Amino acid sequence: MALAPKLEFRQSQQLVMTPQLQQAIKLLQMSNLELSEYVEGQLEENPFLERGAEAPEADESASPAGEGTGAANGAESEAPLDLSRDDTVGTAHEALDTGDDEAFSGRTSDEAVAGEFRVNEWSSVGSGKAVDLDDREFGATYVKEISLREHLTNQLHVATRDSQQLFIGAYVIDLIDDAGYLLESTEAVAERLGADISDVDEALSLIQTFDPCGVGARNLKECLKLQLIEGDRFDPAMEAFIENIELLAKSDLKGLMRATSASEEDVRDMIAEVRALTPKPGYAYGGETIQVVAPDVFVRPAPDGGWIVELNNETMPRVLVNQHYYAEISRAGGKESDKVFVNDQFANANWLAKSLDQRARTILKVAQEIVRQQDSFLVYGVKHLRPLNLRTVADAISMHESTVSRVTSNKYMATPRGLFELKYFFTAAIASSEGGEAHSAEAVRHRIRELIAEETPDAVLSDDKIVEILRNEGVEIARRTVAKYRETLDIPSSVQRRRQAARGAI
Repeated sequence: MALAPKLEFRQSQQLVMTPQLQQAIKLLQMSNLELSEYVEGQLEENPFLERGAEAPEADESASPAGEGTGAANGAESEAPLDLSRDDTVGTAHEALDTGDDEAFSGRTSDEAVAGEFRVNEWSSVGSGKAVDLDDREFGATYVKEISLREHLTNQLHVATRDSQQLFIGAYVIDLIDDAGYLLESTEAVAERLGADISDVDEALSLIQTFDPCGVGARNLKECLKLQLIEGDRFDPAMEAFIENIELLAKSDLKGLMRATSASEEDVRDMIAEVRALTPKPGYAYGGETIQVVAPDVFVRPAPDGGWIVELNNETMPRVLVNQHYYAEISRAGGKESDKVFVNDQFANANWLAKSLDQRARTILKVAQEIVRQQDSFLVYGVKHLRPLNLRTVADAISMHESTVSRVTSNKYMATPRGLFELKYFFTAAIASSEGGEAHSAEAVRHRIRELIAEETPDAVLSDDKIVEILRNEGVEIARRTVAKYRETLDIPSSVQRRRQAARGAI
């Protein structure tokens, strides 16, 4: 067969991911915090973007970013949906948890009377006397809570002046989490720093002598060991007890007696000593600031029995494109490179405005469809949560599954039943034993939790018994699935629950 050059025409389709399309997809999957940070960066870089609330003459000089954002939050969101309302314990950490709520109980009657008297006394302060106010500024009375890292670093600089130990110690402190545990092995630290393992071990040993006692441990056993050594209670029996600490989580008193070669009374004394220790010593100090989750969507009952779904305006950044400024710059002329820059920035500003508008509309569409699908959950609770997948929602709103997946990522919905991530409403289906509508996996997990919570000490339910009860209720489920759901709920096995019921909390 001879080889010869020739021309052929072929027709094909391909998706070209332009920078603008990539930006729109990126914005869609951002959380409200990430989106706010991104928009702030764009406001600093792009001269044609302005903050919506700060635009003095928006009607004349700027066009709103996402007029759809206002529309989505306005008339469209206020229209109610036409819906009818008829529709372990098992871990050593938990075993050592000795939290007591008695300290937070209600006040005594005497305290309540004193509190009422103080309120009346404050409200009756006369206007004839000047109040002696503190003349210090607010900032002067503010005290920052010291973090665990700062506390350990201060002790490190007091404990040693050796430059190598300071360097290795500072690196090790950075690897200690808020609970006080070292997250990496000394071998990995030594390899990363190019230091000898002995030097890293020496630095770690120094840190483990710092306050709080037990900090720098690599696991729970080492953490308890450090505290027992500090209290001069780490004898051979206690060492054997710590090495078999997992038996405490299983409430296996006889196993602990065999492991420590001690009597039941001695083992109970050791249990009391260990429970008095702190399994997470780092929590005594301030950690990172916890960011409160702000909902992206609000759902509230409508007067006609349906639901009103609306966007949270506070989490939706609004920017304006300054048309007037662009017109002035364009008339001024200038170099060709300047014109290209101006046109590019103006096009990016318009595209960002449209992307924010589309993002708001898409979130609202998905949220409305979720509310339609899960109306029974909003009315009756988690027992009536329906099985739901991305395809069902995508088909209902004429979108692709990937779009729905991005919208539901890191987005939250505030409902009368609480705050939920949008992904919470998408659960697997479990077949019905009666051939009817399938059951939601989340609803089944909730039912398993209820059954175990209602069991009595003399009638602990096994996984097989739970399967039997669920099948009688119309849920076709396997025993291994019940065991898996029980483990995800941090519920111990029936054997462990029976031991705890028989012996009480050890």
